[in-house]
Amino acid sequence: NNNNNNNSKSNSTPAHVNASDETRRRFQDGKRSVDFVLAYIGDDDYIPENRRKREIFETNLIKEGLHLEHDNTQRIHFIKIHAPLEVLCRYAEILKIKLPMKKIPGQELIKEDDFRFKDCLTSFCSRVFSWLYVSPERPYRIHFEFSRNYQHLFDWEQPNFFDAGVRNAIINFILERQHFLEGEETADNLGIEKLLEDGVYQSAYPLHEDTDRDFLLQEWASMRKWIHLQPLDSIKEYFGAKVALYFAWLGFYTHMLIPLSVLGLLCFIYGFVTWNSDPISRQICNDNQTTLMCPQCDRNCDYWLLETTCLSSKLNYLIDNNITVVFATIMALWAVIYLELWKRYSATLVHRWGLTTFSQHVEHPRPQYLSKLQRHKDITERWKKSNNILEPDVPFWRIKFLPSFTSYSIMVLFICVSLIAIFSMIVYRMAQKASHSILGNENSMTYKIMVLPLTAGIIDLIVISLLDYVYTTLAVTLTNLEYCRTQTEYDESLTIKNYIFQFVNYYSSLFYIAFLKGKFVGYPAKYNRILGFRQEECNPGGCLMELCLQLAIIMIGKQAVNAFVEMFIPYVMRCIRKLITRMGMSKVDSEEKLISCNQWTEDYHLVPSYTNSLFSEYLEMVLQFGFVTLFGLALPLAPLFALVNNVLEVRLDAIKMLKLARRPVAQRASNIGVWYNMMAIVTRIAVASSAMIIAFSTNLIPKLVYTTATKDASLEGYLNFTLAYFNTEDFQVQPVLRGSNFENVTTCRYTEFRNPPWDEHPYKRPTYYWQILTGRLAFIVIFQNVVGMIQGIIAWAIADEPSKLRKRIKREGFLLREHIIEYEKKTAAEKAAARRAIDEAQYEDEKQSNTMDYYGNNSKESTTQTQTVQRDYGDNDATVVYRNEQRTTPL
Repeated sequence: NNNNNNNSKSNSTPAHVNASDETRRRFQDGKRSVDFVLAYIGDDDYIPENRRKREIFETNLIKEGLHLEHDNTQRIHFIKIHAPLEVLCRYAEILKIKLPMKKIPGQELIKEDDFRFKDCLTSFCSRVFSWLYVSPERPYRIHFEFSRNYQHLFDWEQPNFFDAGVRNAIINFILERQHFLEGEETADNLGIEKLLEDGVYQSAYPLHEDTDRDFLLQEWASMRKWIHLQPLDSIKEYFGAKVALYFAWLGFYTHMLIPLSVLGLLCFIYGFVTWNSDPISRQICNDNQTTLMCPQCDRNCDYWLLETTCLSSKLNYLIDNNITVVFATIMALWAVIYLELWKRYSATLVHRWGLTTFSQHVEHPRPQYLSKLQRHKDITERWKKSNNILEPDVPFWRIKFLPSFTSYSIMVLFICVSLIAIFSMIVYRMAQKASHSILGNENSMTYKIMVLPLTAGIIDLIVISLLDYVYTTLAVTLTNLEYCRTQTEYDESLTIKNYIFQFVNYYSSLFYIAFLKGKFVGYPAKYNRILGFRQEECNPGGCLMELCLQLAIIMIGKQAVNAFVEMFIPYVMRCIRKLITRMGMSKVDSEEKLISCNQWTEDYHLVPSYTNSLFSEYLEMVLQFGFVTLFGLALPLAPLFALVNNVLEVRLDAIKMLKLARRPVAQRASNIGVWYNMMAIVTRIAVASSAMIIAFSTNLIPKLVYTTATKDASLEGYLNFTLAYFNTEDFQVQPVLRGSNFENVTTCRYTEFRNPPWDEHPYKRPTYYWQILTGRLAFIVIFQNVVGMIQGIIAWAIADEPSKLRKRIKREGFLLREHIIEYEKKTAAEKAAARRAIDEAQYEDEKQSNTMDYYGNNSKESTTQTQTVQRDYGDNDATVVYRNEQRTTPL
């Protein structure tokens, strides 16, 4: 009775609220809240098949205990759903949902720490930065899996004991498992998703709440609050733990980018300040037209002077200077520190939300999975033999293998398509060089350094985006073919396929520029060709400069495109629809006829929210993490660009979820899932990537070999050391020079380590080339092993959970066990006392009856009755507690 009273209080409305407000988000009685809504077009009632499906489906919902109420006042009909307390309690126990308990004696001692100084320091920092918090800290609660046997131990007095997230999650669980056809239950007549797919219902969604949404709009989804911390507890209560964990991770990642952004900015400033101290760029700029370079294409390209690359060599120095290796090392260590600290931070959050022990084993099987199993007769028969108690065991090779193999084979096919697209871009750039027929003069430095890389990068971004859209759509269909038991398994399978493809799609061109471009060109007498075209050479600014430009285009361009698609497309589409309607260019559809007079009609106009709606958000950020760690060495400002984007991304995502999209169904989660493993793998790859970029795309190793061989610490002769001589008579294809000032040139230079033409082994590799190659390979091995070892030490030294949290979990577990034991003792004692009182009363009645009939009864019968009463009193009952014994536990 107390529980029902508490529930009625929580659903009641203030007396001063007018009638329209009372029913804005409630049933017509003004008391029961609307927790979920189903919508369909009213004209659809004239289709008997759809009407019959809805009737059966809604009847099954009522059998489950849900309350339904119809709103047929407009063209769009709505079915309002309310989950009463009995349904919430029953399914909270089934789903093993942890809920807050009443305060336990001794609970306040759990939070005490042995390190008083640490507590004082934490308290001091909290007071100093209190202005960053937008909501007060929630009181400390102990969560426990809900059980109706222990319902008196839970804190029913707490506001929103069953918060909106729990309510709509339970209702959605019921909706997914109800059939809408009579007779045999198959995959084709199960769940709300199938009804939505067949058009029986138009929409199914939980409702936004004005009070909580207004708070989040003011304190979270506001650009003015960009510097403040996010109200994660409020986000969790409103959207569920899965959404809250995404925003917690995004906020943590953004904060961790701050020190890396400062370091990258300092590296860039260092390069800018020491601009004029670089001996290589100084020699190039002071060349005085003395170094003539060989043509960069076969026929129509002229010789060119090295001093024309003065500006590009200085720009290259901004990212290739003395602290490049230091920046790469710190960035590799930063990545592993970030991942380890995130595990500690997320463990604290998850424990605070009562989800520490939540895992896939707690999740129930997807209804689509169980329905697909019913297509196999042998599995169905074994299932029926066990009375549907044991979950069926699905053979991998006979059932699961073929769908999984097909799915991943198509993924490999699309990866090959992506690689072909990248190869086509390479051939396109080679053809540009050969045809000499695009913007500007091919010999101009503007074309060489800016126009060609920019145009190719923009086209590459367009191709990448198109392939991204096609495969993302296809991956959902492929994953539906697989036998994924739980929603987590389904999400992880979809995520793995998508991310592997996106990894190749977005990073292939960058890997090509970093590791392949200009490395196997050949020399003027014998160029290596692909499809008859000369291979691309690095621009005069170096391949590192081109990698920097390509990274900036893809990274910044992708972020800009995503922001436009996420935020402006919904506004634009809404404006176009209203404009067309006003101009009378099209018939007003049913959605425009719907008048927004309550919460469910307002939310109907919003963008639908799907189960995996966070997938694109995670993918965008994890790809950005890859840009920063894998190739951030080529663009020290990449962390800063990522930081600025993420600060905006948090607020834009919040605005989108609160104002533009329907409220998603709350989901439980204890971590960010497979995304963490992907970032861990990228962190390992980033070490090798940084080592290879430093070894093959910077001047570090050649400078060390030159300094060691010549003892020239000033590097005055280094430029000449990197340029080889070539006799123009040995050209494989003689250039066509019309009106050139260099028609009578006999010798030119090119960037390679080769013998001059007058050597006894002309154009062969000299000894120092093999020394440089050995040095590069040795650097890769040393850098990767040293940095990898340090990463391993850091990962080992930083525990996955804070020691304080581990102690708290142990103390809570002990306190909970003792509390439940005491509760069981008390309950058993109360039951025994009640039963003993009843037995004693019966004994007194029978004794009195025996006394009255003493002379008329047989003594043997009297003795038998006495023994029977004694036996019923509890001699053979293990649950009875005897009064004359000092016991507090049942015998």
